[in-house]
Amino acid sequence: MESLELNRCSWANRSKEEMEYHDKEWGRPEFDDLRLFAMLNLEGQQAGLSWTTILRKRENFYKAYDNFDPAVIIHYDNRKIEELLQDPGIIRNRLKIKAVISNAAAYFDVINQYGSFHDFLWRYVDNTPIKNHWESLSEVPASTPLSDTISKDMKKLGFKFVGTTIIYAYMQSIGMVNDHLCDCPLHEV
Repeated sequence: MESLELNRCSWANRSKEEMEYHDKEWGRPEFDDLRLFAMLNLEGQQAGLSWTTILRKRENFYKAYDNFDPAVIIHYDNRKIEELLQDPGIIRNRLKIKAVISNAAAYFDVINQYGSFHDFLWRYVDNTPIKNHWESLSEVPASTPLSDTISKDMKKLGFKFVGTTIIYAYMQSIGMVNDHLCDCPLHEV
C-alpha cells in the first residue's frame, strides 16, 4: 500500500477522508441505481464547497435524507424541508434541499422512460468507462462536451444542481470516467 500513498492522485492527499474516498470509491464503475442517485445529490451539495466538507458530512446526509431513497424523498413536504434547514449535520441551503426533492421526481421519470437510472446514465458511454491518460492534475478538465450534453439532458428531465462541472465530477465519482493520473496505481483498476 506504500506505493499507493506515494503515487496517489495528488488531490486526494489533502485529508484522510479524501484519501479513503480516492482509494476505495472514486473512479470505480457504479451501476446501483440508489447509489447513483445518492452520489448525484452529494455532488450537487458540493456546489461552492470543498469535497472534503461533503465527505465529512456524508453519514449525516444519508441519515437526514432517509438513505437517499427517492421513494421516500419524493414525499418530502414543507415540514421536512424546515426540519432539514435546522440540521447542522448537512448543508442547510433551501435550494439544495429542494433540488434533492426535485431530483427524486426526475429519477422516477427516468426509470419510467429508460428502465433504470444506470441504463440512462451509462448509455452515454456505451456502458464502458472513458479512460483518460492524464500526467498531471492541470490536464484534467472541469467539464467536457459529454458532460455538457448530459447536463442539458438532465436539466430537461427536471434534475437540479446538474451543471456541466457538477456532472463531470459526478462522471468521475461513479467511474463513467477514469481520471486517475497515469502514475496512480488506480489508473489501471
